[in-house]
Amino acid sequence: MSHTRWKALRERQLTEPAEVTEARREIRLSMALAQAVYDRRTELGLTQAELGERAGLTQAKISRIEGSDTDPTLPLLAKLAAALDATLNIALDADDTQVSFTSRHTSATRARPFSSDLALPQMPEEFPKCQGSLSGH
Repeated sequence: MSHTRWKALRERQLTEPAEVTEARREIRLSMALAQAVYDRRTELGLTQAELGERAGLTQAKISRIEGSDTDPTLPLLAKLAAALDATLNIALDADDTQVSFTSRHTSATRARPFSSDLALPQMPEEFPKCQGSLSGH
């Protein structure tokens, strides 16, 4: 955050009532969720009606979510994540809110499970082998 922005935020915090600051934070969170739902839905090429059908919701409910006109519950967020075939990621910080959906089928973002039958790379011959005890005695 730049010094100028920090200074402006600090001045606003000193003069703005706490309830206004809280309302502003809630609006930012709602808008971040709305944008994340819209981005993922359009990435999948779905209409609001199609997403609603997948999630067991109406098109109007999807419209309200994308319009920041609702406070979704955790079960509703779970339905959305499942319908969008994604994991919902929410990072909350005093100055920043980030909401995103990560595709469940993106191999680059998912760690492979450990498998004992994977071949380990061999050490090059120029590396000397360890001699002696590691116990320190």
